[in-house]
Amino acid sequence: YQYLSRYQRRENLDSYVFNPAGGSAGTAEQCLECLMQFCERSDPSWTELSNFAHFLNFQLRKSEQSVFCSTVVTRELRGF
Repeated sequence: YQYLSRYQRRENLDSYVFNPAGGSAGTAEQCLECLMQFCERSDPSWTELSNFAHFLNFQLRKSEQSVFCSTVVTRELRGF
């Protein structure tokens, strides 16, 4: 939710550092609304929302660990 809400507000995600211990970033209603918007299904089931959230989380973790998304690369190659 934290990534999606920042993306929705067009904030810079290159400098964003996810903090899982940072507490809640919004209400449950806001999170659900955001997930439903980005899931791009007109009436998603809980399974579809869960699969979307798990897959997005997996991809975000992989990108955070990638050398291509390191601070050195983002500083030298803006928008990469």
